[in-house]
Amino acid sequence: MQTRRVGHSGLTVSRLGLGTMTWGGDTPTSDARAMLRAFVEAGGTLVDTAPAYGHGAAEKIIGKLIHTDLRRDDLVIATKGGFGVHNGRRSINTSRGALLDDLTASLRRLHTDHVDLWQVHAWGDAPLEETLAALDHAVGQGMARYVGISNYIGWQTARAATWQQAVPGRNPLVSGQVEYSLLARRAEIEVLPALRAHGMGLFPWSPIGRGVLTGKYRSGTPRDSRGASDHFNWFVEPYLESKSRAITDAVVRAAEGLDLSPEQVALLWVRDAPVVTAPLLGARTADQLKPYLELDERELPEPIVTALDDVSGGTNQLRAMPTAGDD
Repeated sequence: MQTRRVGHSGLTVSRLGLGTMTWGGDTPTSDARAMLRAFVEAGGTLVDTAPAYGHGAAEKIIGKLIHTDLRRDDLVIATKGGFGVHNGRRSINTSRGALLDDLTASLRRLHTDHVDLWQVHAWGDAPLEETLAALDHAVGQGMARYVGISNYIGWQTARAATWQQAVPGRNPLVSGQVEYSLLARRAEIEVLPALRAHGMGLFPWSPIGRGVLTGKYRSGTPRDSRGASDHFNWFVEPYLESKSRAITDAVVRAAEGLDLSPEQVALLWVRDAPVVTAPLLGARTADQLKPYLELDERELPEPIVTALDDVSGGTNQLRAMPTAGDD
């Protein structure tokens, strides 16, 4: 698998990442092991996780597998801090103490002395300078090699990046992680331009439109899908409306003409979009992951890219912007 540099940093990752949100829940350890093995065998390196995924179960699975199935150096491990679920309620705490406690616990579960990329999971109420000081401390102590942010909107991204760039010695933010797909292009308005302006890479989550762009919801909700589950139906439901259906239909038609599956078309559109470093794949089984790992030599023809742009919201203005420094 080809690699890309994360923004303007020295960190290099595979141009597809493996997401682990369902690990320890819908994805048992046996399926996680099969996916991680297939991913690494295909040349994948980037594995994205978080303490919130399975209440720490995803990190524990990775920690076990890098001692039983893989070498630590085979992976670029990215995790997060500042977000969790406590007593059934979502909780955001981006204070210095909470973040560093999260990282310490992550390292323990991962059975490693450092993570390659540590990200603030969400914007919080703590003073921004305190949150970012925790990132500097983590790098200074060798607990993290690089730092980034997740789910920040445009002005938050620009403010945080500017703060880190203002004084020599602070560690620059190298990446941002937000939802981005043919069904979710809002990031193009402010987030992606901010990332580009500050030399940061993008890790899009849900590049297949929360599974809707596979086309499997066109005639109803399959029983074995996320949309049919009690704990994930809220995640899929926003994209089961007429506009999303029209975009999905266009993806299906493009796939038929290119001898690809709809999910492969959807992924290629995201993978090769401006600013993107590596889409994060949310597959739940090795069979779901396999089609994405077969795309390293494939690209969408420009007319198809333009047609998908048009049907999903219009021209991607970032394609016309200068690309100096992009990878």
